[in-house]
Amino acid sequence: MAKIPTSFDPRRLPDLIRRPLLNEKATQQLEDNKYTFDVVHNATKPEIKAAIESLFAVKVKKVNTHNPPAQARRIGKFAGKRAQIKRAIVTLAEGNKIDLFPDV
Repeated sequence: MAKIPTSFDPRRLPDLIRRPLLNEKATQQLEDNKYTFDVVHNATKPEIKAAIESLFAVKVKKVNTHNPPAQARRIGKFAGKRAQIKRAIVTLAEGNKIDLFPDV
């Protein structure tokens, strides 16, 4: 079994996280201290964990990822698909919090 890397290029980590996802399910999961992010499609779980811990100064307990299917789009007669994304559901340790809505 391969060894999981623990050190990553700190210049690459902020680019892994695209945006926080704010929909109904993600908002309900905030009560369980779970935050949902769209990440780069080739990001690994250890990289996502390191990126969240460095960007938000929190302790990550667990990272779950999934690749939803690319959505089909049509512009006139040209059919294609939207860019592929990966979703990461990040569970934080007790007492940690990410402020997604500052000054609200």
